[in-house]
Amino acid sequence: MSDFVEAFSSEYSQAFKVGEILFEEQTGQHHLVIFHNAVFGRVMALDGIIQTTEADEFIYHEMLAHVPLLAHGNAARVLIIGGGDGGILREVIRHAQVTSVTLVEIDQRVIDLSRRYLPHHSRGAFDDPRARVVIDDGLGWVLQTTDTFDVIICDSTDPIGPGEKLFQQDFYTACKRRLAKGGILATQNGVPFLQLDEVQATARRLKRLFGDWHFYTAAVPTYIGGIMTFGWASDDPAARRVDTATIQSRYERAGIVTRYYTPEIHHAAFALPKYILTAIGK
Repeated sequence: MSDFVEAFSSEYSQAFKVGEILFEEQTGQHHLVIFHNAVFGRVMALDGIIQTTEADEFIYHEMLAHVPLLAHGNAARVLIIGGGDGGILREVIRHAQVTSVTLVEIDQRVIDLSRRYLPHHSRGAFDDPRARVVIDDGLGWVLQTTDTFDVIICDSTDPIGPGEKLFQQDFYTACKRRLAKGGILATQNGVPFLQLDEVQATARRLKRLFGDWHFYTAAVPTYIGGIMTFGWASDDPAARRVDTATIQSRYERAGIVTRYYTPEIHHAAFALPKYILTAIGK
């Protein structure tokens, strides 16, 4: 394999030069390949779609984890749906006030292979005593559990194959039931310039359920097409509007060191381009 081509359509794609294939397999759920690229380091792809790279994973994982956790301010119980590479788990357990993290991943092989080939993603997070790993379908598990959580983070694949149900109304409804009072749901929601219909569909579904819903953004080079969006939902409108000084104070108390996330970016990330606001009716 000299090039890995990720095709968004017949008209647009991106290509990675493959220096070495480290692993390739048809797992129980996915076709998975891990290869090395001179610019991005080790790269994982599922079913022809780039999932994560060593070079820029910190942007995605910091923004999907720290924005809801610091907005909440006192999250003790956290649920991660997906996230088998361990990057979100790594960032969540950096918060000392978090007492338990449940990670529900559909494919054990994603975890095993990530720990072997992408160890810097998790950096030992799977061995933290606060972490509990459940191998199960995300929607099915959320529907049957009676546990409640302060923050739910959905680190899903794109809405195709096993990831499709994590973008449906039933999933968001189940998450709402499992959120404690003042809880926050944050989700991966694609690149709006190329996948605006996904953002619109999520907006319609969140609007039916939550008192406050919106999106925030980050620029992750791997996910080409401009900024990517993260879904945001809570019944506490104040969580999204916490001022920068308060976020700064919480950030400093947490004692975490980040490479992308800052309290100023936290606040600015919720300012959306006009084309997205128009598309979601805001």
